Amino acid sequence: KQKQKQKQQQKKMAATEPTTKEHAYAHTLTELKAGEHTYRYYSLDKLCEAERVSALPYSVRVLLENVLRNQDGVHFQPSHLETILSFPTTQGHADIPFLPPRVLMQDFTGTPAVVDLAAMREAMKRLGGDPSKINPLCPTDVVIDHSVQVDVSGRQDALARNQEKEMQRNRERFQFLKWGANAFDNLRIIPPGGGIVHQVNLEYLAHSVFNKDGLLYPDSVVGTDSHTTMINGLGVVGWGVGGIEAEATLLGQSISMVLPEVVGFRLVGKLPSGSTSTDLVLTVTEALRKHGVVGKFVEFFGPGASHISLADRATLANMAPEYGATMGFFPTDEVTIRYLRQTDRDAERVAWVEAYTRAQGMFREESAPTPAYSSVLELDLATVVPSLAGPKRPHDRVNMADMPKDFAACLKNPVGFKGYAIAEDQLDRQVKFTHGDHEQTLSHGSVVIAAITSCTNTSNPSVMLAAGLLARNALRRGLGVQPHVKTSLAPGSGVVTRYLQESELLGPLEALGFNVAGYGCTTCIGNSGPLADGVSQAIHEGDLVAASVLSGNRNFEGRVHKDVRANYLASPPLVVAYALAGNVVFDFETTPLGKDQDGQEVFLRDIWPSAEDIATLREAVILPSFFKEVYSHIKEGTAEWNALKSSDSTLYEWDLNSTYIREPTFFTTMGPEPEPLSKISGAYALLNLGDSVTTDHISPAGHIARSSPAARYLMAHDVDPRDFNTYGSRRGNHEVMMRGTFANIRLVNKFIGKAGPRTVYTPTKEVMDVWDAAERHQKEGHQLIVLAGHAYGTGSSRDWAAKG
Repeated sequence: KQKQKQKQQQKKMAATEPTTKEHAYAHTLTELKAGEHTYRYYSLDKLCEAERVSALPYSVRVLLENVLRNQDGVHFQPSHLETILSFPTTQGHADIPFLPPRVLMQDFTGTPAVVDLAAMREAMKRLGGDPSKINPLCPTDVVIDHSVQVDVSGRQDALARNQEKEMQRNRERFQFLKWGANAFDNLRIIPPGGGIVHQVNLEYLAHSVFNKDGLLYPDSVVGTDSHTTMINGLGVVGWGVGGIEAEATLLGQSISMVLPEVVGFRLVGKLPSGSTSTDLVLTVTEALRKHGVVGKFVEFFGPGASHISLADRATLANMAPEYGATMGFFPTDEVTIRYLRQTDRDAERVAWVEAYTRAQGMFREESAPTPAYSSVLELDLATVVPSLAGPKRPHDRVNMADMPKDFAACLKNPVGFKGYAIAEDQLDRQVKFTHGDHEQTLSHGSVVIAAITSCTNTSNPSVMLAAGLLARNALRRGLGVQPHVKTSLAPGSGVVTRYLQESELLGPLEALGFNVAGYGCTTCIGNSGPLADGVSQAIHEGDLVAASVLSGNRNFEGRVHKDVRANYLASPPLVVAYALAGNVVFDFETTPLGKDQDGQEVFLRDIWPSAEDIATLREAVILPSFFKEVYSHIKEGTAEWNALKSSDSTLYEWDLNSTYIREPTFFTTMGPEPEPLSKISGAYALLNLGDSVTTDHISPAGHIARSSPAARYLMAHDVDPRDFNTYGSRRGNHEVMMRGTFANIRLVNKFIGKAGPRTVYTPTKEVMDVWDAAERHQKEGHQLIVLAGHAYGTGSSRDWAAKG
């Protein structure tokens, strides 16, 4: 009966579908009073479908408004409204259009997008058109946050030296981006040093509700980084897409998407003392991976959701890619409004955000009926315990108390996501080396990187203050960091540094080596820099499974550092704790971290800050004036940035000798009409891959190995190995990126049977680099396929994983 009713409704809607681009629902345009002003908006109430609208998940109501407002009779049809209103029967299989009003990029993915726009202008010129017509049609922000590396750490001048090296390495890329900001409409660049893209989006860029000439509508965004979902914590619909999809959006094309299923996640209770939002997100990630949410929205609700801070919500939303969902959404509520005020959003904006979301039924109140979710999970926050995730995947959660036995099992397990196959007689292997004036010993599990990094956690004052309090307490008891541990702190915005200074906690962190190393993603994306002197050599000498502990969101093999095989995600205070311990097999419950000045043993529980201390400090030091101070200067950049010269020309002046920015070949032979697709026949398999091969495996962002095809190309163009930079930094050069495809040193190809970027050239059975085999196949005129297993191509940075 439901399906029959739906078909009748669709017929009714189809009968009214316009043949022109006039708005079919002009009668829904309504006035709204907010503060001292009157605005207009397309009212969902005036669809006269109150019962069906109120049953929709809040995130789907945003999709409904998007389709209503953009009705043009071509891309957005009345039948699409009926599809969304029929959510109980259409979810998971019916297509709808979606047009976000803005696009967000970071520099690794933003650079190739601007390169493509520049190449399109060249193509327009070649085809006899007007190159200046190629422009983003919606506001597009590029935040430069992926370029800074932790070359220097643990010292007062770390930030200045790393920013200096960042500018030296990336001068050409930065000049190109400055040209793009001048040449294209609707393109804004946030210079290096401004912060991590998702934290800047949360604290500054996000509108919550747009006001375009008095017309109000929900903010929504697609970004070229999978963790764009962090903005879901602010009640903004948004997710990560590949660079190609983002380019289509900024050029005005709507996204065609399947109306997603929406999994409701009910939170009850409160986090216990000693557990953090990081422990919560790792617990949620584990649960949602087991439930299966790929291609679905997750929407959080319940009394527990009402009582956690917006920063905690942003942490949960940030890791939606890790639990597999398209989004992890928190509807707008009182917590959202308080956060907008706290971050110094304009009072007028705050007024219209609240008035609009209430009028549209997008403002969640605990007393409101629960929407009709596709399925529902529940978690009692009181059951969350201190946790880490690893050693190779972000959803492999481990209770902190179980870390010693879990890592010991990983050493002996067969090679896999939880195994290294270390021989029995090598389990106790130790390597001695000299660091400075002291002899050090490394073993399996030695922590060689401890990094407070990534937007996932550095956006959250509770865990950042907890790390500072733990550092202060450790110093007071005479504890210090093990010398072989490389420590670093990379805040997501300048606001973090201000409140750490205000709380007098930056000093204790610096005393333990957690000096500010840069305002960017750093270790989380593999920009971890060199290990402490002698450490890499010791790791290789003993074939050791060394470890990193980072407050990040990704820990795939080969990502954090090429020499570090075990990587664990953890909260910022646990990063400090493991830096003090020096090994991931450390049992904090039974083993003291050291002795204090009085000879008393000091355990982690003795210095761990209380929830009350953290909350009291948070209320005292998170001030709106800090946000105003930092973001009033965010677009200015450093003196070095402002000194960069860039052209004002409409067309980019390509440098044929450049190894960073090259005109891609996608458009050089393009005609006015597309060529027809050809069939694949008689193809060879280039690779035979297993499950969970991510975009990191397909198109790595980090280190360029000296023996790789990309390195050979760069050296042939007179680039010294010390100036290779990273794959991510060279995404503006297709020659490097093609050679970097499948170049991850941890890629396991079944044709080879071991990790490495190699394959078999089938006609002759020769083993060679993947690039060399592909090039040889191409010269011989062979077509190629890749054999791959479950979850192939998941992850971020899908632009070059696709193009390469």
